[in-house]
Amino acid sequence: MAGTITAFCFMAISGRMVGNALDTFEIMAYRSLLGIGIVVAVGAFSGKLHQVKVNRLPLHLVRNISHFTGQNLWFFALTVIPLAQLIALEFTYPIWVTILAPFFLHERLTRMRALAAVVGFIGILIVVRPGMTTLNVGTIAALFCALGFAGSAMATRKLTEDQSILCILFWLAVMQAVLGLICAGIDGDIALPSLAVVPWLIVIGCSGLTAHFCLTNALALAPATIVTPMDFARLPVLAVVGAVFYGEALDPFLFLGGAIIFAAIYTILVSPSAPKPPKPL
Repeated sequence: MAGTITAFCFMAISGRMVGNALDTFEIMAYRSLLGIGIVVAVGAFSGKLHQVKVNRLPLHLVRNISHFTGQNLWFFALTVIPLAQLIALEFTYPIWVTILAPFFLHERLTRMRALAAVVGFIGILIVVRPGMTTLNVGTIAALFCALGFAGSAMATRKLTEDQSILCILFWLAVMQAVLGLICAGIDGDIALPSLAVVPWLIVIGCSGLTAHFCLTNALALAPATIVTPMDFARLPVLAVVGAVFYGEALDPFLFLGGAIIFAAIYTILVSPSAPKPPKPL
């Protein structure tokens, strides 16, 4: 989990560094092209490329469209709102999974989980504070990125029934590279990264895969009730990063709302028969 938190922090900082040079579609395209190389190399080295299957491509496509949308909104929000606020709103995706799972995964929504979802939305309102602060496009993007990640998590849960992590990561990289190139090139102009930007793109590509590799291993070694609270440590860590490197204010309301969101997520995780949504890969 220390590796997960470190990698996600590097991805956030790198995203800030390239946000003014490339649009979000270009970032996703280059990140995914690099990801293809890494996944294929790891699969070949480990002798597991045979695990890549084509029997559930429609669901892979649904998963990757949802994740592609959420990740693009995440990269956009990264450039316009404080890091800590983005992370707090991103962490609401398990709440969305709890609400949507009965409709898409036919999972039972218990009274405790419904109450936890309501408490989670109270936390969102404290973070956003509509009427007291300006509800800007970055905040809206962060809220919808969590919804995109929730859709990705639900599709991932279905895919893990018969698809390996390597297979999921392979189609993640391939499909999102295609989506990124299509969206980036729809205006007939795909910007080539400058030499100054290339290292940051490499960090984005490597840190994204590293984070999910570390998180997957953490979930294999410890229950989600232990792993998820540790993942939430990204909020204070990135709040400090934002304050030190970007002069962002440490907002006490953000930490209060974040704590309430965390309490809601933890309640969902420990409640009987609670769904344990995987982190979007």
